[in-house]
Amino acid sequence: MKYRTIGTDPRTRREVSVLALGAMLFGSRTDEKTSFAVLDRYVEAGGTFIDTSNNYAFWEDGGQGGQSEELLGRWRRSRGVGDEIVVATKLGARPLAPGTGFVDNPEGLSAKVIREAAERSRERLGMERLDLLYAHIDDFTVPLEETVEGFAALVAEGTVGLLGVSNQAVWRVERARALAAAAGLPGYEVLQYQHSHLRPRTDMPRGLFPDGSLGGADGQLLGYLRAEPGLTLVAYSPLVGGAYTRTDKPLPPDYDHPGTPARLTVLREVARETGATVNQVVLAWQLGGSLPVVPLAGASSVAQLEENLAAVELELTSGQRARLDEAY
Repeated sequence: MKYRTIGTDPRTRREVSVLALGAMLFGSRTDEKTSFAVLDRYVEAGGTFIDTSNNYAFWEDGGQGGQSEELLGRWRRSRGVGDEIVVATKLGARPLAPGTGFVDNPEGLSAKVIREAAERSRERLGMERLDLLYAHIDDFTVPLEETVEGFAALVAEGTVGLLGVSNQAVWRVERARALAAAAGLPGYEVLQYQHSHLRPRTDMPRGLFPDGSLGGADGQLLGYLRAEPGLTLVAYSPLVGGAYTRTDKPLPPDYDHPGTPARLTVLREVARETGATVNQVVLAWQLGGSLPVVPLAGASSVAQLEENLAAVELELTSGQRARLDEAY
């Protein structure tokens, strides 16, 4: 395994494995025995960065979520896991009532919600301090100053370490970080957005999240990362839900454009040249790029995890990387 540092403040920054493990479906679609086996193997391989959320996976049973955090809490206690494993979680998108969702009825990002939701996450996870806490989606009903101050208060109290943000417009992220900096408060240092080798269209109707975005790392966000070297991108769904290799998992409609076949062709060419799988090439491309990207890949079996882990040691040549970068 290889490692990188996230965060800039010596008091809160952490060294994490370059490949993060997504626990979204652990405890729901992925049963406990399988989830524990995947977690155990990940840690055995040197993995130290696990991702969850307080609303995972509410859509599986029409509830409010929490199954993933609860399972991770049971796993941590049963294995005696301490702060050597960095667990990131999120708040703000938990449905307020069963049968609703984060678009029509989210908990939001008020100071009250931030405090109470973080406390419940700590209880479910069995952690005195949350290593990394994200604002999962945006909340335009609450003044941004209140959200910034609400997160910073938890850092000051020592119940949260690093702060992150997910699925928000870049201008909102920058405004929140500017407010925090002006007030001498900790701000967002980790950005979690969907990012893969294939590029989705940006001219299609949006609406998955309240601000109208789909949570994708577009050119504007990648440019923001280049301009702010202290930030790290945690790239969720890097393998697009298995769509690179599984015939039963078609690409989403926003990947239906002329650039997709060209990038798929190069991916397959590089996979043949390296003897790796297409999925491994995608992960290696993210891992070895110039931007600070930590791929966040889920796994529903140990076999899937092993494939992902092997990508950490896959070295692409400069020529292969240039072809992957330039295909469109």
